Amino acid sequence: MADVSNGRIRIRLARSTIGTPPNQRATIRSLGLRKIGSAVEQEANGVIMGMVKTVSHLVKVERIG
Repeated sequence: MADVSNGRIRIRLARSTIGTPPNQRATIRSLGLRKIGSAVEQEANGVIMGMVKTVSHLVKVERIG
C-alpha cells in the first residue's frame, strides 16, 4: 500500500472478490470498484485509507500528484 498522508490516491482492483467475505466485497463496492482492472480516484483521508487497508490484498494503490 502506498504511503500517503493527504492528497489523492488511485485505487485499482487487482484481484477477484470471489471467495472473499461479504464485508470485503461490500468494501470494494463502496470504494466504487466493480470489475478487475477498474480504478477510481479518492481523497486519501482516514475513512478511505481504512477501507483500503481492509482489502489491501485485493487492490493496488498509487499516489496521484
